[in-house]
Amino acid sequence: MLRYYGTDLLDWHRGRLTSRRLAVLIRHLPRDSAVARELHGESADWTVTEYLLAHVADQLAEANWMFATVNRDEDADPPEAPEPVPRPGGTSGAEAGERPAPAPPGPAEIAHFFS
Repeated sequence: MLRYYGTDLLDWHRGRLTSRRLAVLIRHLPRDSAVARELHGESADWTVTEYLLAHVADQLAEANWMFATVNRDEDADPPEAPEPVPRPGGTSGAEAGERPAPAPPGPAEIAHFFS
C-alpha cells in the first residue's frame, strides 16, 4: 500500500482510511505487487500479451516441425515434435503442490486486447 499509494495500512486501524477505500485500493493493486504475487503466484506476471506470444511461438514451432517432417528424406528419422512454451500453472508446478494458475485469457479479453 505504501509503495504504490503512499498510504499506510495502519491508517485503516487509526480510522483515517475507510474499509471501502481500502478494498478499492487492494483490488486495483498492480500485477507486480506482493499481494498479486501471493494470490496468483508466477501467473501474476502473465498478461494477455504474454499468453498470445507464447501461443504464437508454439504455432510457429509446430509449423516448422510439420515443414521439416514433410520435407525429410524417406529413410531419415522423423524430427521430434516441439515442446510448448512453459506457462504458469503447468504440470510441473501442479505436481509440486503449488496453487493452480488462473485460466488463460478468454475470447472477450483477447478481443479487448486487439480493440
